[in-house]
Amino acid sequence: MGRRRDGRARMIVRAGSGEALAAPVPLEISASYRARTRGLLGRDSLDGAMLLSPASGVHTFGMRIPIDVAYLDRRLTVIAVRTMVPGRLGLPRLRARHVLEAEAGAMAGWGLRAGVRVEVEGEGEGEGEAESEEGQEQGQEQEPKRAF
Repeated sequence: MGRRRDGRARMIVRAGSGEALAAPVPLEISASYRARTRGLLGRDSLDGAMLLSPASGVHTFGMRIPIDVAYLDRRLTVIAVRTMVPGRLGLPRLRARHVLEAEAGAMAGWGLRAGVRVEVEGEGEGEGEAESEEGQEQGQEQEPKRAF
């Protein structure tokens, strides 16, 4: 498990059977103090979702849009999902280690609910087996999936 960094990735929502519930979702990772503090402040929209890590609670003071908030444990299992309007303070969840934010209504469309697991993949992974086989033949290491 490496140190988390700010950046872009993809999120896959998986059912208990391991089946993907929706297409991969673009994900912004906010792991630095500065990125977590800024979050979605001042934005009118978001393409996909934002993962705040580490985090156990959020607020919507200064936000322009209502958001869905999912609290995740250390294994990226959803503890709870709430919709918050601007100007609110969400209570922190004791078991939460990460918080996922998206535009209001988006998480229901992805099938994100309590008990579902989320998987995070780095941008560009899983795009073609020919590329990964070629890299392995040349002795190059492949970047592993990010685990939180």
